[in-house]
Amino acid sequence: MSLPLNSTTEQQYQSVLERIVVSFLSTAPACFFLFINGTLMFCLRSKPVFRYTCRYILLYNLLVADTAQLVMSQVQFLLAVGRVKLTYALCGTIKTAANLTAGISPLILVAMSLERYVAVCHPLRHASIITTRNTAVAVIATWAFSSLNNVTRNLFLLEHSLENLGSVLMQDYCTDVAWFPNPLREYYDRAYTAFVFVSASLAVISSYTGVVIAAKSASTDKGLARKARKTLLLHLVQLGLSLSYTIHYPLLTGLARTVRRLVFVWVQNVFYVLFIILPRCLTSLIYGLGDQTIRPVLLHHLCCRRVGV
Repeated sequence: MSLPLNSTTEQQYQSVLERIVVSFLSTAPACFFLFINGTLMFCLRSKPVFRYTCRYILLYNLLVADTAQLVMSQVQFLLAVGRVKLTYALCGTIKTAANLTAGISPLILVAMSLERYVAVCHPLRHASIITTRNTAVAVIATWAFSSLNNVTRNLFLLEHSLENLGSVLMQDYCTDVAWFPNPLREYYDRAYTAFVFVSASLAVISSYTGVVIAAKSASTDKGLARKARKTLLLHLVQLGLSLSYTIHYPLLTGLARTVRRLVFVWVQNVFYVLFIILPRCLTSLIYGLGDQTIRPVLLHHLCCRRVGV
């Protein structure tokens, strides 16, 4: 009788050890990039040139959305790894906040792309078009659009009984499927994601095309056009990665049926880093190290020393 008991104890120990290792491997990079994002956000509020320049205002809001999304994703990941089950109300609150911030990034990227297009193709009108007031309106519009999407998603809840959901414990971990199993909502999510991706891609590609055409003009600043082209290409990559979270769960669902549990655990961690953490830290890497105005200020705060600020 001692052999089955020892085997069960060993399996439990391995299960706990797996969870500890997986939690560390996901939390360590998440905390590192949260620190970088937080430092960059502090930098963007530390000087007037950042607080009152439109593209840095947009960048700040992009960082806020990415950082909030990274925090929400990490909390959900750790809850799933720790096998913690929530009430429907608490899970719904977390998922609603996560969906709100996830919808902000692609919209802000569109606004940043259009700002670069105006800067290169219409330099004389840039100051009159890209004002702090218009930028504030664009930021409010992005948050309002994402909030409207969340409200529309939650309207599908009206088909279900909402009584006592605040105290009912979920049977599974906190995911969209477990919290909100509605086929119509899934169709709506797919349609909305496709609409945002196609519209945003067209906006970024059109801006890039306009910059390329403008770069051939003799009156265009060649250096500014070259930097704008690189920035817009990076925006397109960011756009694809910012929406990659939509394929994260379907991929895991398919793999769970085909691979062994140990393999699935490690693949789950790799996918989480690639599809959730990486897209949320590209902004700080691209702008923190690539922008000649931000980089010395960021390095000054990261290294706690003066680096040509």
